[in-house]
Amino acid sequence: MAETPHLDALAAQGTLFSRHFCNQPVCTPSRQSLLTGQMPSSAGVTVLRTPLDESKPTLARQLKSAGYQTAVFGKMHFNRPGRPGLHGFDLCMTEDVLNRAWQKRQAGRAVPDSVRTKPPWKPFRDPARIWLNAESLPYPRYEADMRSVYQTRQACDYLEQNKDKQFALWVSFQEPHSPYDFPVEDAGHYDPKRFPPQRIGPEDAWQVPIIFRDLSTEERQGIAASYYTSVRYLDRNIGRVLAKLRELNLEEDTLVVYLADHGYCLGQHGRFEKHCGYDPAMHVPLIIRFPGRARQGVVRDMTEHIDVTPTILDLLGVEAMPVLHGRSLRPYLEARRIAARDHVVSQYLENEEAFVRTERWKYIYCSGRRKRTDGYLIDNPTPGRYQRLYDLKSDSGEFTDVASAHPKVVRQMQDLILKRYRATHPEAPAEPKGASREDALDFYIRPRDAQPAEGA
Repeated sequence: MAETPHLDALAAQGTLFSRHFCNQPVCTPSRQSLLTGQMPSSAGVTVLRTPLDESKPTLARQLKSAGYQTAVFGKMHFNRPGRPGLHGFDLCMTEDVLNRAWQKRQAGRAVPDSVRTKPPWKPFRDPARIWLNAESLPYPRYEADMRSVYQTRQACDYLEQNKDKQFALWVSFQEPHSPYDFPVEDAGHYDPKRFPPQRIGPEDAWQVPIIFRDLSTEERQGIAASYYTSVRYLDRNIGRVLAKLRELNLEEDTLVVYLADHGYCLGQHGRFEKHCGYDPAMHVPLIIRFPGRARQGVVRDMTEHIDVTPTILDLLGVEAMPVLHGRSLRPYLEARRIAARDHVVSQYLENEEAFVRTERWKYIYCSGRRKRTDGYLIDNPTPGRYQRLYDLKSDSGEFTDVASAHPKVVRQMQDLILKRYRATHPEAPAEPKGASREDALDFYIRPRDAQPAEGA
């Protein structure tokens, strides 16, 4: 369904990691994990509103210390006002700064009243069918006047101004995250009926967030059409940045990394967005292009977000950061031998959940003791401990829980999660002695984020 010619070309020119997974399927923790190269619990950011501690080592600081000009344009979820030097970015045009600058510009060409456009985005205040744009309505702007086009121009201007310097540029688009923005020109591009509704079975009833339950089949299809229209718009903006590299003769000497902070559910298991441990929420695109340094091809081994920062530093010959929880993927890029990961670990601490995925199994563990505050409540907000085990070999959609039939596998999955926490969690030395596996998991999956002082 996706129309992404520029991303398709980028993938063909570089290395596509087809089974790449994030370490927490929600924006802020995932982004700060990427920036620090640490598991979210170690980075200190495990819930949406937490700002990253400014003393933390970051990829931007490491590159700056190696002589790179550093800049960011777009969504970063720093939860602090953007300013020069924040987290190592010399130029820090984060979403707050970008929005103010864009709004100061003239609105541009007026959209006729005869064109239906979407209302202002009010998630959780409006019904889901409205804030998830089930009618697949465009943003009330023509493409030339859209925020992400403005963002793209700023990034391209930066490239022009710094083409003769070592630069490290992070361009982070809102799309295709809800509200699935796209310009007036794209209205009606997809017929929602092209998108088959995702299966929702009786085994899903317990975990479908209340906020999504009244969506009709047609509305679910409309949401998918909105998402893929926004993807198409995103692809054009990525194409503009890549074209600027080519125009400036920088293409052959620039490392390009494309990825997302998390995956996305489009009706799978009755869910939209992320905030869960199913594969659509954890599975993330990763493309690396570095002419002469990264081969063209596809890697089908499992990889994790925490592998990205060590890979970038390794490829650029920059000293590694003091704490990195992943490993460099450079051998894959150079077609050298590397031991494949036999599992990946992720978490969603807003709901006190941890996930582990192997070639065959997906295991989900939840303490069931925390009433989540992310808007995705179920009928019983604190159901108590539960676990789910899915046999991906026969059940790739993750529908049938087989935990009771495979107690040995359950213990192995729990041990893999605990091994990761014991190796990376800052409070691992305080794990209760003699605790059961479940009690130990409950100890680690409690959010401990430090909030900023009042007025900070």
